[in-house]
Amino acid sequence: MTELTKLSERLRARREAVDAAGETFYQGPSRIDLASFPPKERWDDWVELDSHQWPKRVERHSMLIPTTCFNCESACGLLAYVDRDSLQVHKFEGNPEHPGSRGRNCAKGPATINQVTDPDRILYPLKRVGPRGQGRFERVSWEEALRDIATRLRTAILEERQNEIMIHLGRPGEDGYTERVLAAWGVDGHNSHTNVCSSGGRAGYHYWSGIDRPSADFANAKAIYLISSHLETGHYFNPHAQRITEARQRGAKLIVVDTRLSNTATHADLWISPWPGTEAAMNLAFANYLIQNDRYDRDFVRSWWNWQEYMAVEAPDEAPTFENFEAHLKRLYASYTLEYAAAETRVDIDDLREAAEIIADAGTALATHNWRSAAAGNLGGWQVSRTIFLLNALLGAVATRGGTNLNAWNKFVPRPIHTPSHPKVWNELSWPLDFPLAMNELSYLLPHLIERTGRRLEVYMTRVYNPVWTNPDGFSWIEMLLDERKVGCYVALTPTWNETSFFADYILPMGHASERHDTFSYEQYDGQWIGFRQPVLKVARERMGGRVYDSREINPGEVWEENEFYIDLSWRIDPDGSLGIRQHFESKLYPGNKLTVEEYYSWMFENSVPGLPEKAAAEGLSPLGYMQRYGAFEIRNGVGQVFAEEVPAEELDDLAITQTGRVYTRTSKPVTSNIVPTGDPAPDDDGRRPVGVTVDGVVRRGFPTPSGRLEFYSTTLADWGWKDYALPTYIKSHVHPDNLSENQFPLISTFRLPVQIHTRSANSKWLDEIAHTNPVWIHPTDADRLAVRDGDLVRVNTDLGYFVAKAWITEGIRPGVVACSHHMGRWRIGDLGSSAMMRSVRLNRDGTQWGLLPEGGAQPYESSDPDTARIWWTDIGVHQNLTFGVHPDPVSGMHCWHQVVTITKAEPGDRHGEVHVDTAQSKAIFERWMRLTQPAPTVSPDGTRRPRWLLRPLKPSADAFELPANIS
Repeated sequence: MTELTKLSERLRARREAVDAAGETFYQGPSRIDLASFPPKERWDDWVELDSHQWPKRVERHSMLIPTTCFNCESACGLLAYVDRDSLQVHKFEGNPEHPGSRGRNCAKGPATINQVTDPDRILYPLKRVGPRGQGRFERVSWEEALRDIATRLRTAILEERQNEIMIHLGRPGEDGYTERVLAAWGVDGHNSHTNVCSSGGRAGYHYWSGIDRPSADFANAKAIYLISSHLETGHYFNPHAQRITEARQRGAKLIVVDTRLSNTATHADLWISPWPGTEAAMNLAFANYLIQNDRYDRDFVRSWWNWQEYMAVEAPDEAPTFENFEAHLKRLYASYTLEYAAAETRVDIDDLREAAEIIADAGTALATHNWRSAAAGNLGGWQVSRTIFLLNALLGAVATRGGTNLNAWNKFVPRPIHTPSHPKVWNELSWPLDFPLAMNELSYLLPHLIERTGRRLEVYMTRVYNPVWTNPDGFSWIEMLLDERKVGCYVALTPTWNETSFFADYILPMGHASERHDTFSYEQYDGQWIGFRQPVLKVARERMGGRVYDSREINPGEVWEENEFYIDLSWRIDPDGSLGIRQHFESKLYPGNKLTVEEYYSWMFENSVPGLPEKAAAEGLSPLGYMQRYGAFEIRNGVGQVFAEEVPAEELDDLAITQTGRVYTRTSKPVTSNIVPTGDPAPDDDGRRPVGVTVDGVVRRGFPTPSGRLEFYSTTLADWGWKDYALPTYIKSHVHPDNLSENQFPLISTFRLPVQIHTRSANSKWLDEIAHTNPVWIHPTDADRLAVRDGDLVRVNTDLGYFVAKAWITEGIRPGVVACSHHMGRWRIGDLGSSAMMRSVRLNRDGTQWGLLPEGGAQPYESSDPDTARIWWTDIGVHQNLTFGVHPDPVSGMHCWHQVVTITKAEPGDRHGEVHVDTAQSKAIFERWMRLTQPAPTVSPDGTRRPRWLLRPLKPSADAFELPANIS
């Protein structure tokens, strides 16, 4: 028995003893020791001693108002401590009523107070003065800004220029509100950051299951297999890290695949450091180990794989028996031996053999996860997630206890008060014909697509997004934004200065996590919950007997929340309702009046969240009142195998069954299930909807795929020009050793630091002090060859230019590979923004030659926060993404982040943090990668732009899917 297991047993025995003695544990969703949290009965008046008054014993009375962290997609619960005398928030801690985070937070949650009190935050609407890019702004009224923006939007809609309107979301932090706004406007203008984040990971899962994200039951797993630094910084890493740790306490084995030694890898039972891009080969070797040794679940594969379709296409002359398919399966993967994988990955075969045995022993309790990491870094990276899920599909570890579920069954999105129809247009600036199978918008290609097509944007809006800094090829974004022929009006919705906002026409201040409303639900365990973000000062004032009609009444300055902003803006676009827009923002209680945020969420909680009205009534609360008091509600725990549920008898009339067993309605009647696998199953051309699949004569829910089963053989990939990739397979990355010369390295730029917030860290002083630089990781053997010592300045030369950074010599990276975190290198123009984490720079331009030249580092300064005078660090890293060309994966659309670089010692005069780029070269790189694509006009089997069953945010109407008549 390991020491960790012994500790777990002692803790379990302690809990049993405490329970037997009648001691109290927190009864809410956190299900942990009451002493860790203030009991909810005392949240209206919680008393602590004021630490600032020490050694005097002075009581401080607070109201504890729940909200939700907005500093990553985990959406962990927060309790805002609102001083009852001043009605000001003085700290944030965890909310034990939140079933995902269970009262625990990482460093980013409490740091929300830094963002709220940030002395450099934007508090008033600002309008550009002079040419774009000079960093000159003046304060204007909301009325002036809204009048101008609404006029531009209304004119574009009236003139049928809907495709000149775009809202670009980064981390949305909400489920569908902005998509609903755009649908109401009749605009296909939703753009996202997903293809620079997670589309590669999503694609592999989606082609298998029709659902684009995993939801591993880590807490109950026997083995956990992570291709990422997940425990430390992965998707939903705080809620997941808790459950991974609990599983390890119970003896679960942890395998971490990460080329660098992450914090997660240091906790692993087995750390595997492969050559970047070879992870799929390793997964297939593990799959082959299961197949050749008959260690897979034959009954699950027979019942739930679409092997009949494979046999019909690949072996039409053979009897379509499962036994014949098994013979094919053994042949298909026979070449993927552990020896082959060891050679490809450059990993010791004994480590691979150990991993294969751990996976095989886990059976149905194998929890796997891949998200950004390798799937985001490599050409063909989407096959990493496709091959990792192959392991679950072989073992039958799909939605089992300790296995891997799919997010649609552990996520809940409630229906809103008004549901606009699908837009009747298709925006090729987001969904170009070149990428018919892309999982999300080709957002990072926008400057190149505008240049290539000659199109423009009349109104471009960004929300929680900073494309100049976040995306690759940022100087091309700057060139686009400087050209008013390409972007007529750029509006940055942001509480914080960032590199893109410097080029805006309007900067509109929006609320932080404690200053806005949102609902959301994320897959973090085998259950469903819904969370509620809310303006805590509004709730506090109303509990004290006041009334707040507009979030600007209680937020600092004139900070507004997006929901109210979009309601007001939509009324201005359609003041008399003649465009059919205003109706989606009108009150049902008071027809002809604006919809309020309270009515929007009240209706949702009363009508769309199962069990919430009853739970609220039991406590004498309205559903909205319940969510305001507790901040979250667990809808269901232990969801299990939704795909195996029998379709109720009342849904089985008037059905059509295909030869492969897919069950459709004969007409376009809706599906009545409370849990629909995709949330929007695509109808076929006759308007019929899939309702299930026959398995051994029983109609079961199945998966939202064309076959209704897990698609081992993807007919979609085969039919749309990618037959070689129709099965889970291995695609050699663009950074494979075969593609490198002797002096080239793969640069891994996809990893994040656990205490930073992508682009919003510059206003979180606690986080900045913990981590504020991004050196280049270099293995000692490579450093010796390059004659580089720790701390030396080096040039990292990419295919666009180079950046200058410090070297960190470490054995935490495998030889032949270098790495650099993507969080750092923030910069500002002039004196805008924070000196704590944004260096002043000078931008030089000579035609297509760009230079970013630092004019200082972080430095102390005087402000309303005395801590800004105590800044002791100067190094804030380098903005490496500026030097990366765009690398669109031709199937998933994912930007393939890994770069092929050379490392040289810095030259005389080089300064840490400087960047040099040639954007003419970036255009050549764009065209080179575009030649890899299979455009829809060439490969579409049915005359559509894209398979209708694939997920797509803000899906247009069926007619919009048709290829234009003038396209050959």
